[in-house]
Amino acid sequence: MSVGTGQDEKEMRPAAEPGLNDAAGRREREDRDGSVIRYDLQSLTIDELTDAVRLAGEKPFRAKQIYQWLHEKIVAGPEEMTNVPKKLIDALTEKYPFVSPEIRTVQVSKIDGTRKYLFRFADDCYVESVYMVYQHGHSVCISTQNGCRMGCRFCASTIGGLTRNLSAGEMLAQVYAIQRETGERVSNIVLMGTGEPLDNYANVVRFIRMITGPGGLNISERNITLSTCGIVPGILKLRDEKLMINLALSLHAPNDQMRREIMPIARRYSLSEIIPALKSYYSVNRRRLTFEYSLIHGVNDSDDAARQIASLIRGMNALVNLIPVNPVREAGFKAPDRTHVLNFKKKLENYGIHVTIRREMGRDIDGACGQLRKRCSEMETDR
Repeated sequence: MSVGTGQDEKEMRPAAEPGLNDAAGRREREDRDGSVIRYDLQSLTIDELTDAVRLAGEKPFRAKQIYQWLHEKIVAGPEEMTNVPKKLIDALTEKYPFVSPEIRTVQVSKIDGTRKYLFRFADDCYVESVYMVYQHGHSVCISTQNGCRMGCRFCASTIGGLTRNLSAGEMLAQVYAIQRETGERVSNIVLMGTGEPLDNYANVVRFIRMITGPGGLNISERNITLSTCGIVPGILKLRDEKLMINLALSLHAPNDQMRREIMPIARRYSLSEIIPALKSYYSVNRRRLTFEYSLIHGVNDSDDAARQIASLIRGMNALVNLIPVNPVREAGFKAPDRTHVLNFKKKLENYGIHVTIRREMGRDIDGACGQLRKRCSEMETDR
């Protein structure tokens, strides 16, 4: 399992060494530790874009113009960059494709207005994103990979495995397309859609730095949450980035034995390794940690499970977020009833643990990760 650092961007400037094309025409470069950084036009930093503009024979100020079009005005296509010479646009997009996902489907919840998007990229890669309206602002949950290789039994995203990583530009494109379609400014981003963010480390860190940096949407780092199933080296490398983002662990079981049964990643990283890594992360950025816990009827919702969770995280500045599991046909899991969920919450609170129950957004519209993408894939196969 390779995890990149996303550091030393100036040593990775694609204009000087563009690398090979992938199947969708994107430029790729292998980082020092073997992780692959994927380049398209929206993935280029301002320094990289300036180098590319120079190599195309144009003056550096053109890079700033293009960057503003891409990340401030969030244009839907290169033809909208009206003050940039077409010759330059053609030269750049020949090397670095413009990411312009097609909105294949939008499902709108009749319950709460949540919008579930299915995007199609140029290589027939389908990814999901979710737009949610809260009192504190507009949130978008994005995907970081096409598919997932973590294999969690309760998650539809893992069915079919991992197809490929998404580039930083493809992650940005999800946010930008939703902002264009809704006409609302996105204020919060959650990396909890399809994929394990730390399994696509270099591209994810690049995305975070670009979405929070100057010249773009400039979203506060504190308004970004990254969820991981517990890749310890990635957690420690993220600590060293010194980003002020929120970190959430997909816990879902109170001990290693049960965790290994429903989350294969637990066979690689035990809780005795993960918990110290989380504490180390907290020691640097001081942001409260979140433990995501999908309640599965008859599996991980016992009184003893609550006791073990409390023992595991007691003394940490942490919140347990209870999530009644979304039904996935292949897994056969179902959520406990509301009374049982409330009782489980009360037991944790009695142990002194801070607990919330996740608001069930979009439950009537394939709201869980991977459900809409999977259904679309099945329809395509049946044709």
